[in-house]
Amino acid sequence: MKKLISILLAVSIAAVAFAQPHNARGHKGGHPDFEKIKAERVAFITSEVGLTSQEAEKFWPIYNKIEDEQKELMKAERSAYMALNKALEKGEGDTSALLNAYLDAKAKNVNLHVLNAKEYKKVLPVEKVAKFFSCDEKFRRQQIGRLQGHRAPGGGGKGFSRGGGKRV
Repeated sequence: MKKLISILLAVSIAAVAFAQPHNARGHKGGHPDFEKIKAERVAFITSEVGLTSQEAEKFWPIYNKIEDEQKELMKAERSAYMALNKALEKGEGDTSALLNAYLDAKAKNVNLHVLNAKEYKKVLPVEKVAKFFSCDEKFRRQQIGRLQGHRAPGGGGKGFSRGGGKRV
């Protein structure tokens, strides 16, 4: 359970970092490597999926629009989480409604790209859409591995091991 929570926290942190405004360097709290990570993601996905220049011209604006939507959903998720946490700490408020609001916000955020796969399929063949999802996950895992101080080549998940421990 602790491992799942750690992974979810790392994913959330990575997603928050990726959802920052394009000029993150000029904003307080913006990660200085954001533009570098974004460029690496674009290059990695473009190369691994094998996007032609025509496909890339159509694909990346859709991807960026969905990422902007994700930024807003993450704000809603954070807000719902904070409200739920505050109610739990103070022992007051409608915990059931706050929990439902948080879970709803989380589900919308998690499912955003999945629900928008049809948009990707409008501009790419299904094989490249499948490659996109695979490559996006590989890239995400590599970034998590970097955050944890490990290298996760190919996103095989080996960067998640802390060594010697039993898998649950």
